Amino acid sequence: MAGKSGFQRLDKFLSAQLGISRNDAKELIKKRLVTVNGTVGKLYDMKIDPENDKITAEGKEVVYRKHLYIMMNKPQGVVCSTKDGESRTVLELLPPELRRNGLFPAGRLDKDTEGFVFITDDGVLAHNILSPKHHVSKVYFARFEKEAEDSYISAFEKGLEIDGGDVCLPAKIEILDNRHEALITIAEGMYHQIKRMAEAVGNKIVYLKRIRIGGVELDENLALGECREMLHKEIENIYTSFLE
Repeated sequence: MAGKSGFQRLDKFLSAQLGISRNDAKELIKKRLVTVNGTVGKLYDMKIDPENDKITAEGKEVVYRKHLYIMMNKPQGVVCSTKDGESRTVLELLPPELRRNGLFPAGRLDKDTEGFVFITDDGVLAHNILSPKHHVSKVYFARFEKEAEDSYISAFEKGLEIDGGDVCLPAKIEILDNRHEALITIAEGMYHQIKRMAEAVGNKIVYLKRIRIGGVELDENLALGECREMLHKEIENIYTSFLE
């Protein structure tokens, strides 16, 4: 049984796990649509043990997850933000079963960039992924306006100086058979970094898609705009770096 500090109010538990407001949670309880270990929960502030008690809402079991980890294949035109007055956000694309309070995108992709966005409510893990000192790699498929040159390889490895005087950490570029295309691996996420890196070597990015974070590749079965909950093994592998 969990210690006293592990107990939660019933309405708070439902709000967090179902992604609904506290008032909506109270309404479910008021309508006698919530059970705790088979008994109707009648009190909003009833203390429950989320790890051991069986909670149902409207006949469906509410499975407790301390944190939620989601992989999304972001389409163009969607912003990596929790709120935006003009464009759709990645949180608006989440299906109802994956919505809960406190979710945010861990790192950003430009509005016109597609691919892997990691969404979670685990602030510690998100910080570790985003911190350059942890060197968590991000891999992108890039398409250039002009053919890539072999000189890019050493330039990326040394650490490019981009506009504004920023100096990038050592990066990797693998030029593909179609020399307009490449795989680019970085371990940081400065504003428009890859686009600025391309400009620093005299080229321009015309298409960009993030395909991997750490040791986790974007699920090829996810269509643009789709997402899924990530596996425990994937969360462990997300710390892997390909730049060591």
